[in-house]
Parts: sequence; structure tokens; C-alpha cells
Amino acid sequence: MEEIQLYLDEAKDLMAKAVEHTQYEFSRIRAGKAMPSMLDGLKVDYYGNPTPINQVASINTPDAKTIVIKPWEKKMLGEIEKAIVNSDLGLNPQNDGELVRLNIPPLTEERRRDLVKSVKNEGENGKISIRNARKDVLNHLKKLLKEGVSEDEEKRAEEDVQQLTDNYVTKIDELVKKKEEEIMTV
Repeated sequence: MEEIQLYLDEAKDLMAKAVEHTQYEFSRIRAGKAMPSMLDGLKVDYYGNPTPINQVASINTPDAKTIVIKPWEKKMLGEIEKAIVNSDLGLNPQNDGELVRLNIPPLTEERRRDLVKSVKNEGENGKISIRNARKDVLNHLKKLLKEGVSEDEEKRAEEDVQQLTDNYVTKIDELVKKKEEEIMTV
């Protein structure tokens, strides 16, 4: 019975991580508002090392349509600008010699629909991760059944895993719906 609980706990951890990862991916999908998290994952060349942009500059949002990046070393302005231009953000940095300003353009209807598709795709990836965790646990339970665990215990554990799966899939659905509404709100 202890082994079953270990597998259930492992599945719960994996499913929670799938939800966290989905949330993180959603934070990178811009909804027309300026958010410092849009620059997460963006790296600049800092003395020959690829370094996250938030480790070489302060990133602020003075208003809903602007991101201001102020590097701690002026010579990083060009590197920051180059990293933004080469990224898939589709933003044009404006360098005034002190800081880099990013103006977030309003989203077109077509772009909003594309973003919603991306959100649904990421949501589906999260659900796949959850279902893979369920599949792994069910495989372990079948092995335990062969090793002598009672059928009743195995069936109860299967029901618990399904309940966990349903709960986490519902969380992903809620995240998708919330992000979709955020994107479609003009």
C-alpha cells in the first residue's frame, strides 16, 4: 500500500509541474499588455556568456504599453537591442543612449486568434503531460498487481489517479479559458 501511495504522490507532483509549466508558457504569450515576463528566456551576450536579460538590466513597465530596460552597464545597450531584434517577440527596440524602450503595439484581431491557437496548443501540451503521468502510474500499478497487491487496492488507486488527472486537466482548462479571455479583451 505504501508503494501505491508513492506512485500517487509522484503522479501528483508530475501533474502539478505540468500545470506550472503551462502557466509559465502562458506568461510568455503576450496579451497586448507590457509585461516584464515577456522577456523571460531572452539572453544577451555578456562578456562571451549568454546571460538572461534580467541579470544585466532592470526591466520596468511604466505603463500598459511600454517596457523600459535599463542596463547596469551602458555598453550592454547594443547587446540588449540585438537580442530583442533577433528574438521572436516582433518588437522594435528604441535605444536613447541610456535605456531601451519597447512599445507594445495593439494586437490585431488576426494576431489575437493566432495567440489563442498558441494558448490552446500549450494547454493541450500540458494535458498530454498530465495524461503521460497517469499512464506511468497505471503501468506501475499493473506491475504491483502482478507482485501481489490486491485487486481492490489496485482499482482504488486507479480511481484515485483518474480523479487526480481530471482535477489537473480541469486546472489546465481554466488556465486556457482565462488566458483566452485576456487575449481577446481589447
